[in-house]
Amino acid sequence: MDGLIFHNDRILPLEEAHLSPGQVGLLTGWGVFTTLRVYQGVPFALERHWTRLVRDSGHLAMNLDGYGLPGLRQAVVELVRANQRPEATARVSFIKNSGGLWAQAENRPPVDLLVFTRELTTWPAAHRLLLQPAGLFSGGEYAGTKVLSWVRNAATLAKVHSQGYDDALLVNEKGQLAECTSANVFLVRDGVVLTPTLDSGCLPGISREVLLEIAPATGIKIREQDLTVDDLSSAEEVFITSTTREVAAVGFIDPNWKYPTPGKVTSALARAFQAYVKAYLNKASA
Repeated sequence: MDGLIFHNDRILPLEEAHLSPGQVGLLTGWGVFTTLRVYQGVPFALERHWTRLVRDSGHLAMNLDGYGLPGLRQAVVELVRANQRPEATARVSFIKNSGGLWAQAENRPPVDLLVFTRELTTWPAAHRLLLQPAGLFSGGEYAGTKVLSWVRNAATLAKVHSQGYDDALLVNEKGQLAECTSANVFLVRDGVVLTPTLDSGCLPGISREVLLEIAPATGIKIREQDLTVDDLSSAEEVFITSTTREVAAVGFIDPNWKYPTPGKVTSALARAFQAYVKAYLNKASA
């Protein structure tokens, strides 16, 4: 994490930021967050991230009326500049201050805004995944919501990292493929790209959303569909998407599946995604 952060309305050194020990969001994970990719000092697809933050905060009965997209954009851009990190990962969090039995956050706004930046993560050319049965519950009220209480995903990721894998492929309580701990998953079969529906409990990822929009223009068919573990056996390629990975090939899913990397369809969609990013940056700088 870089030495300067943005807290509510200003940039300050990390060690000078103070959160109330009775802040309900800190104690219970009551809040929302998103991870941004910054290219050339520009926060990519921030409009999409903001739409999801507002939607998810509504699910948690949080009010973000004190903030808005222009102000958030300015905060991220200024922090990126202050940390001299034009190519970066940025984390935006809105943390609820009041509510609950242990709340003690007087004289603070209803919600705290925190923005951090850090260097980019180096990802492998071919991801190795570990299948995780019962890794996600799709029937929960907050399924598909990116809440601060992310411990289940974080703990799962730490466990699979310790076993030599890059991520876990989560299977929901219905035996359906859902997502990875921090990425959406896609299978290629007969040249068609398939990805789990949102009913699987997966997060509506920003990169997933972009890919669903741009794939048809490449001539590649893409659709949302219920998928099971058995579908891994008939897949010709597998890839995952996330803000920091873009489109990333999967070479192995433990215990039984190996795939060619980089696959033809995966490579074509990776190029299409990069072209979309380039067009976005050109428009932002116009």
